Amino acid sequence: MRWTRDPLLWLIAVFIALLVLLPYSQPLFASWFPELDRPMYRQDSFLQLALAHIELVAVSSLFAVIVGMGAGIFVTRPAGKEFRSLIETLVAAGQTFPPVAVLAIAVPIMGFGEKPAIIALFLYGLLPILQGTLAGIGAVPASAREIAEGVGMSSWQILRKVELPLAASVIVAGIRTSVIINIGTAAIASTVGAKTLGSPVIIGLSGFNTAYVIQGACLVALLAIVTDRLFERLQKRFRNG
Repeated sequence: MRWTRDPLLWLIAVFIALLVLLPYSQPLFASWFPELDRPMYRQDSFLQLALAHIELVAVSSLFAVIVGMGAGIFVTRPAGKEFRSLIETLVAAGQTFPPVAVLAIAVPIMGFGEKPAIIALFLYGLLPILQGTLAGIGAVPASAREIAEGVGMSSWQILRKVELPLAASVIVAGIRTSVIINIGTAAIASTVGAKTLGSPVIIGLSGFNTAYVIQGACLVALLAIVTDRLFERLQKRFRNG
């Protein structure tokens, strides 16, 4: 069957299988780390942690897409061109702050949990999306805009029917980079009480439990690989479309 030859489906299957079967691999980790009394992370279900991790990344990335694309579109319009340098500087400055520092500032204001993590991931994910939007729209041939104006399209119609479709592949590349960065960065959200796949990593590091670190890190890495392959498919679809 055709689906059995699809590497992406196999990656997804392996990821799901690990989420379900990893708790049953305690004998394996016990043999690798005989000095550990508890070689298997059991504080939370790996499936629940994965769903919480995906939700955190999805929500923060959605806000980043809305703001990043909106800002990118705004500064490419005649009314917003003078603000381009300012917006690029502000967004770039947001990514220079380490996520840990953002969490440390946000926690006293917003408390522990998902909210400060969403703020940190949002700020960290803006720059690639803004850059992708600017590069994509900037690469649209001037002749395409001139033809659209010649047939009587309004500025909004040119943006929606000409510029965005032609820039879609580059914009998706920026979103892809942003989301992959945030999948890895979201792991540190567990330091402020958010449930993520980083929880085993953080607890493992604080308790000198290498087994926990390996379990969490493998799942985060595999989630990033699966997501990257999904975005690769989406990019090709826009490129070929």
